[in-house]
Amino acid sequence: MNNDDRVNDDESETTSNAPPAETSGKPVDVVERELEDSDAESLDEARNQEREAEELRQKIAEIERKVADGN
Repeated sequence: MNNDDRVNDDESETTSNAPPAETSGKPVDVVERELEDSDAESLDEARNQEREAEELRQKIAEIERKVADGN
């Protein structure tokens, strides 16, 4: 390993210990960001489940109509 490699290794170690920063340069609260992301994912998942449930209700109603008509 030459001196250039050691300098690069030292720099990568110091920057990896720094807290994450926004593009503006101010530190980011990682825990809060994870909670916000988790909340958004949970909301999206609930909406998707709601849509799927509505689609199933429509299919069931269609089948029931066909059965009632004798088809």
